[in-house]
Amino acid sequence: MKATVPILAIGFCIGIFACAKKKEPVYVEPPPPPEREYVREEPVRQAPQEDPLEAERRRLEELMNKIMSDDVYFEFDQATLTASAKDILTEVGTILKRESRFTVLTEGHTDERGTENYNLGLGMRRADAVVKFLTNYGVASSRLTKVSYGEEQPKAAGSSEEAWAQNRRAAFRVKINN
Repeated sequence: MKATVPILAIGFCIGIFACAKKKEPVYVEPPPPPEREYVREEPVRQAPQEDPLEAERRRLEELMNKIMSDDVYFEFDQATLTASAKDILTEVGTILKRESRFTVLTEGHTDERGTENYNLGLGMRRADAVVKFLTNYGVASSRLTKVSYGEEQPKAAGSSEEAWAQNRRAAFRVKINN
């Protein structure tokens, strides 16, 4: 009987453990992630880098076009600068003082009235007036040249006051020196 007590005790323990109810595992749900606004970010696009030489070329071209697009107009049979002519020449002079590589040819023009020799002389007086203004403004005279075309290169065709007014002018041609 001595041997049966330990066997019974072992059997009893096995029975208790075998019949014991298994605990169900408890699953704890993790907390939801904090709410975030999802913003679709566009990739940052950088502007293509412009070639510095191309940018400088374009800048100089714009300045040259500005000078060449501004003709200076004169009254009939006059080589005296008007107030609007002086305003234009002030802008031209400012550009020329800033851009020392520019040289300018000033062309004197007239309308068709008058003799060829008279118109050539009047065209030269008009070009002289423009060059004198620009040198007084501070542009080196070595950068300024002049020519008279008289009535040879009209801006507007016709024999009317409107056409003649457009032809009484000084025009500019700009060159870049290195």
